[in-house]
Amino acid sequence: MKTYSEESIKTHLEELKDWTFNNSGIEKKFKFEDFTQALGFIVQVGVMAEKRSHHPELFNVYNKVTIRLTTHDAGGVTDRDIDLAQAIEKI
Repeated sequence: MKTYSEESIKTHLEELKDWTFNNSGIEKKFKFEDFTQALGFIVQVGVMAEKRSHHPELFNVYNKVTIRLTTHDAGGVTDRDIDLAQAIEKI
């Protein structure tokens, strides 16, 4: 499975608002009105990820959610991560 370098992923990141490349993964921070909205968002991401058999790293503190995507068995960002990020952007 092909992985992206920080340089080769730039085109995809331009299409994904506020996603950044960091430590062989892509990340984005989200902020919601309250914990309930943040938790609802996490559940939606979880359902999408499960359907794709691809599981993000999710971090939540009150109304803030950080998502990190990387394909662990490939050792970096792959098309699977880009696909899931694009789907998350549609929530």
